[in-house]
Amino acid sequence: MSANDPRLAVTTSSVRGVVDMTHGAGGRAMAKLIRDIFQRHLANEFLAQGNDAALLGTVCGRLVMATDAHVISPLFFPGGDIGALAVHGTINDVAMMGARPLWLSASFILEEGFPLAELERIVVSMAFAAREAGVPVVTGDTKVVEKGKGDGVFISTTGVGVLANGTYVSGSNARPGDAILVSGSMGDHGVAILSKREHLDFETEITSDSQPLHDLVAAMLATIPGILVLRDPTRGGLSATLNEIAQQSNVGMVIREAAVPVKPEVAAACELLGLDPLNVANEGKLIAICTAQDAETLLAAIRTHPKGQDAAIIGEVVADQHTLVRMKTRLGGMRVVDWIAGEQLPRIC
Repeated sequence: MSANDPRLAVTTSSVRGVVDMTHGAGGRAMAKLIRDIFQRHLANEFLAQGNDAALLGTVCGRLVMATDAHVISPLFFPGGDIGALAVHGTINDVAMMGARPLWLSASFILEEGFPLAELERIVVSMAFAAREAGVPVVTGDTKVVEKGKGDGVFISTTGVGVLANGTYVSGSNARPGDAILVSGSMGDHGVAILSKREHLDFETEITSDSQPLHDLVAAMLATIPGILVLRDPTRGGLSATLNEIAQQSNVGMVIREAAVPVKPEVAAACELLGLDPLNVANEGKLIAICTAQDAETLLAAIRTHPKGQDAAIIGEVVADQHTLVRMKTRLGGMRVVDWIAGEQLPRIC
């Protein structure tokens, strides 16, 4: 975060007090909350309309919509917070369809007693992330629940984007022989959350990879318009996402352990905590599947982009009626990369 980052201004916020039930009652207190925090920081031409819904422009192409609920503990973590995460997560869900994100909506559920200064900090971060991505928050809603019936703040966001005619990216497109790529290192986000939550100190601070990926996706599609599958490996990490795609396409997959990028500090933290980096969430990385002949060209395009410098080809799609994802280990063996069992890292997305 640079010295000129507007998010730093929140440390001297003039907003005082805590959320109370009147902030959700529809009266003056609620109007003041919306004006002083939400409208002030998220200001744009659509919110300025002042209606219960935003009147949007026309688009040329097919509409894509995604929605996501964000519940995370802690709310602020190395490399991000729930506000920026809510923007990035939904933008990325739209982008994984090959679409260009256009607009966002945001719904806040606030717990009675939540500090207003922290709420403003979250909204400022959300506004910064939306402006940086070029995807405005055009409408929203706020509700307040009694103390003890929430977890500070929950945020739901919905994104709308436009998909160019002729583009079809889907988890059902993978075929035997296709190549599997990732845009960067695995596990950064989940380990950053866990280290903050458990007050763990490592020699090198691990930060979340939370970031919007629509610009990277646009560059990839400009190079290889025929990309078959895009998916961001969030909850459940790489293992869960590959299993989802394998089942959706009715194929198997074989990945190479040595080819999967994992930062040394993340690998060390996972080893200490008994975690598998393949199961740990990411918020700023993607999986891409393309034909084998396009793989090297796509890899070069990803690596040219600032958000894909650690990209790698990690495996290939194979025929398998059981839709198993398997991994060639560094020792030369083969193991099944299965869905995560139980709850490894709660409240990370």
